[in-house]
Parts: sequence; structure tokens; C-alpha cells
Amino acid sequence: MFSTTGNTDLKHSTLSLLQAYQDNPAPELRNRLVELNIGLVRKEAHRWVQCTQESFDDLMQVGTLGLIHAIERFDPTKGVAFSSFAIPYIRGEIQHYLRDKSPQIRVPRRWQTLQSQGKRVMRELRQQLERPPTDSEIAQALDVPLEEWQAAKFASYYTTPVSLDAPTFEGEEEAVALGDVVPDQRYQSFQLAEEDRIRLQQCLRKLEARTCQILEFVFLHDLSQKETAELLGLSAVTVSRQIKKGLQALQQMMRHDDAES
Repeated sequence: MFSTTGNTDLKHSTLSLLQAYQDNPAPELRNRLVELNIGLVRKEAHRWVQCTQESFDDLMQVGTLGLIHAIERFDPTKGVAFSSFAIPYIRGEIQHYLRDKSPQIRVPRRWQTLQSQGKRVMRELRQQLERPPTDSEIAQALDVPLEEWQAAKFASYYTTPVSLDAPTFEGEEEAVALGDVVPDQRYQSFQLAEEDRIRLQQCLRKLEARTCQILEFVFLHDLSQKETAELLGLSAVTVSRQIKKGLQALQQMMRHDDAES
């Protein structure tokens, strides 16, 4: 485990090399950056090896490709931590690989049970507390360790990722999708690139609390509109309208930010 000083040194070394690589994208600089940040790949590979039959070494190789993509696309002037920027690329490459390689990602049966029980407990706690419950509260209600609940929840979120380019509405009115809000298309089927995700989170916080909550449940927590309506004690029509309202507001805010940058 790195000390605080070790982590700081790693960040400084990575940033210096990334700045040098942006000026001179030499293979030796890229390889050094991979060596310094291979721990990010190792962390993701450990998470995914639990729910697939693919080997850890194969996941490491694929994840490293994602790390290289992140190195090539990272802009040190944006003020985003490289580790946060790289993880969506690493995770996206692994998920692309697993989708192509395996017909289905294997989730342990106990995790599937916890996912199902967790949704029910989440609804019950939401009604009791009149707010979304924390992971700790859900784990306590399920009588399982916090880490186990979070692992099961993680598998649920990322084995069936949200399709951000799928139309959210049908009918005469123009369809709006969450993927339309952000410019980065490469990984939109899995997770937003970190710069866009940070901007999106900042814009989400500017929305009305209820609208923000609905968008998070539907798009970030992969709940259906029906489940979201039940969880919040709203009608399905209200949830649908709030989603459309929120996505249109996000579009306007993101475009306004682009015009000013």
C-alpha cells in the first residue's frame, strides 16, 4: 500500500511525463506511463475476473490497451486527475472485450440474489427515510458486509450498462437521449469519458433536486422508469416528463459551456 508521499510522487511523476508526452509522443514515454499506472489496470481486472471465465492475464492485456488510449487522449491542461480520466477507458476496453468474447458475463448467484433483495430494500428504506438510503443502510438491512453489497451492486451496474444513445421518448415529440448531452462517443455505451462526466455531474447539480434524483436513478443506477416511479412515490407519467425536462436542460447547459470554452 502506497504512503501519502508515495501517491503524491506518483501523481507528480505521471503529470510530468504526460506533459512531456503531449509535446513529444515517444514510445518510451508512453511505456513509462504505462508502468507507473499499471495499478489502475490491475484494480479493474481484479474486479472483473470475479464475474467472467476469462483469465486475469487476458483482462490485464485488454485493460492496458485502455490505459494506452487514455494516455494518448489525456490533456494535462484540463485539470482532471489522470487516474480518474483513465479508469473509464480501461473499464470500457475490458467490457468491449467481454461482450465480444463471452455471450454473457457471469454474475455469482449470491450477487444476483443480493441485487434483487437490494432493490426491494432500497424501495422500503426510501419510503421509511423519505430519502435515498446509503449503501451502509442497505447493507445493514440485508445483513451483509458493506463490501459485499457494493460488489453485487457494482456487478449490476456494469454488466448491463446504460445505452446512452437509445431514445428515451417515443411519439410525436423529438426523442432526447443522455448520450446527446456529451460530445465523447467512443465509450458512451459503457461510461462517459471523465471530462464529460465531470461536466455532466456539475450540470446535474444545477437541476431541481427531484429531477436530478430521477436522472441518477434511471441513467446512473440503471433503474427502469417504473422502478424509479415506485421508489419515489410518483406516477410513471411524472417520471417520464421529468426525464425529458432534465435531459433538455442538461443539453442547454452543456452547449452553453461549449460556447463559452
